[in-house]
Amino acid sequence: MLAYSPLVKYVAGRMSSGLPAHVEDSDLISYGLLGLISAIERFDTSRDIKFETFAIARIKGSIIDELRSLDWVPRSVRARARQIEKTNAQLENKLRRAPTDQEMAEALGTSVDDFQESLTKISNSSVVALDELWTVSDSSGDQVSLLDTIQDPNALDPAQEMDASEMKDRLAEAIARLPEREKLVVALYYYENLTLREIGEVLGVTESRVSQLHTKAVLRLKSRLQSEPSS
Repeated sequence: MLAYSPLVKYVAGRMSSGLPAHVEDSDLISYGLLGLISAIERFDTSRDIKFETFAIARIKGSIIDELRSLDWVPRSVRARARQIEKTNAQLENKLRRAPTDQEMAEALGTSVDDFQESLTKISNSSVVALDELWTVSDSSGDQVSLLDTIQDPNALDPAQEMDASEMKDRLAEAIARLPEREKLVVALYYYENLTLREIGEVLGVTESRVSQLHTKAVLRLKSRLQSEPSS
């Protein structure tokens, strides 16, 4: 626990940047420690996965589960997020491309400023992240990362392996179809581990604008994966 506790602080710190001010960092760390305990108990040393990678997924899942149980996100914000996802999917099917902010605003019957304000509210009161697109439920009802579904090389489950591979392919395709600016935000945030502030410096925009771009990207990806069932 002592050796890997810095992982909890790292994950909690990254997640806290998109949460309301009343959510204390100390609470996030406490939730994350539960995930670390679970990771230590469940880690299989025979699998070809680094413990750090396995633990981070567990820690993040534990924090998300605890935050959701508190139900601190206003219903209106949840409803708005679902409406934006649905509208984005409808416009993409119609336009065969990602809709602009102006097109989204018109379809939602609001102004561009109000649409972007909605994105900010969703970002500030949501724990939605790209990582969540990679979670599935195991038989115990826990939320586990796709990393957890990798079987021992000597005991592969072909059906499960195919599902994981198909999900990766669908997600990669969905990311490739994002507008360039949103794709860049996804790459810098999830692959280069830059903070929203650092991404803003790279793009020459405010941290708030980066937060909006990130939220739009995640909502687009969710709508695409939900509206495009596997064949």
